[in-house]
Amino acid sequence: MSTLALGAAGLFPRLSAAEARRLVAPLSASANGEVSETKGEQEMPLVRIDLNKDAPSERVRVVSQAVYGAMTDIANVPVNDKFQIVTRHSADEIIYPDEGYLGVKYSPDLIFIQVTWVGGRSTDIKKQFYRRIADEVHEKAGVRKEDVWISLVDSGREDWWFGNGDMQYAPK
Repeated sequence: MSTLALGAAGLFPRLSAAEARRLVAPLSASANGEVSETKGEQEMPLVRIDLNKDAPSERVRVVSQAVYGAMTDIANVPVNDKFQIVTRHSADEIIYPDEGYLGVKYSPDLIFIQVTWVGGRSTDIKKQFYRRIADEVHEKAGVRKEDVWISLVDSGREDWWFGNGDMQYAPK
């Protein structure tokens, strides 16, 4: 087993060595065992999905899976890195301009999706990400593409803490 795998297992003692390696895949170990970031790898999303309280459960499932699928297939997020918070709101808690914005008119089916993740993805990747989610939610849940509103929040690796009192991705 490599120094990286042993180190990862030490950071995540409740995970198998293979699971720990997958968590630290964007890291590389030097010959002396020091861990550093590997360029070009971005991970660690937290997704917030806000929608009407009357939305059917199937819609929530479709939106959740559409976002997760786009993250893993397009945005280089590892399988099983799925942390999502779904919040349902009454009609008066989802506020949008009646006249629309930037030529887009919204309906009471408006869904807000906010993804906080480690920054560094290209504009092209983000465009593919947005399109994939809107297309899939429209196709599988019948929601108008105009009603899929997405915001991406970029953060640094040091801004994530996965529990256990450790700042797993802090600079050494």
